[in-house]
Amino acid sequence: MSAEPLPSTPTVHRVSLKNADRRTGYIMILPAGVVIAAVTLFPIVYSVIMSLNNINLTENGYQMSFVGLHNYSVLIHAGLFWQSVWFTVYYALVTVVVELILGMLIALAINNVQRLKNVSIVVMLIPWSLITVISAQMWRYIYSGVYGVLNYVLQSLHIIGQPVTWLGTPVSSVIAMMIADIWKTTPFVVIILLSGLQMIPQEYYEASYIDGANRWQSFWSITFPSLRGSIALAALFRILQAFGVFDLPFVLTGGGPDNATESLAMLGEQSLFSNLHFGIGSAIAVSTVILVLGVSLIFLSAFRSMVEGDAQ
Repeated sequence: MSAEPLPSTPTVHRVSLKNADRRTGYIMILPAGVVIAAVTLFPIVYSVIMSLNNINLTENGYQMSFVGLHNYSVLIHAGLFWQSVWFTVYYALVTVVVELILGMLIALAINNVQRLKNVSIVVMLIPWSLITVISAQMWRYIYSGVYGVLNYVLQSLHIIGQPVTWLGTPVSSVIAMMIADIWKTTPFVVIILLSGLQMIPQEYYEASYIDGANRWQSFWSITFPSLRGSIALAALFRILQAFGVFDLPFVLTGGGPDNATESLAMLGEQSLFSNLHFGIGSAIAVSTVILVLGVSLIFLSAFRSMVEGDAQ
């Protein structure tokens, strides 16, 4: 009975080199991993710990006393919390849906432009490049009931007879804030969808035209299925950003009127830094993270089911 041949020396050498390269890679990314854990994971874990404690300020700092889920119970029975949840949810859903529709239309228009395509992209990116605080202040001037540009234009066109305080009522302030957000963040969606459009082979469209398909049919049979990954990516990023909106309502409306535009991020900031309720503020932050994760998982599951259904 002959013995099995031992692995050749080159094979053993290649395996050892791969293991050495793997260890070297782990060592090189270790500092970055430590930094990420320090600036990301540690604050998240510590926020969870704070949300389970009652925190009192002392002369030497602060003192924590464990209260379990008491802070979350306070939130569940607080009407202001649920008002902020409701506003954040429908604000995120409305703005993301509108941005996806407008982003698709603008991306298709730019993709079909033969001349000045680069100029169109640069002009479109101007709103997105502005700092949110600056754009929010600009929109605050536009919506002003005293010297606002919007009232001047509408009165010049005889659409309204007298100036309107656009940020003075709950309904109009919410709509005004949504318009400002859509104006600023739609270019982000356009860039992602435009990148996806440019990756679609033109041969697909040529074949569909030969088969007699019109532009609408080509869109639903070629463009939209090919862009599902880009649409999912843009929607996911925008959902994460919309649920954490803070600077826009903080500058534009201050959360008013009557807390109509107070997002969860603003409510958490007010509890933490204005009222110094660190336990409740941390509970708001943790609840926001859980809400965002839940909505993101639902969206990804629905998108995966839609893709798998079409594949079958």
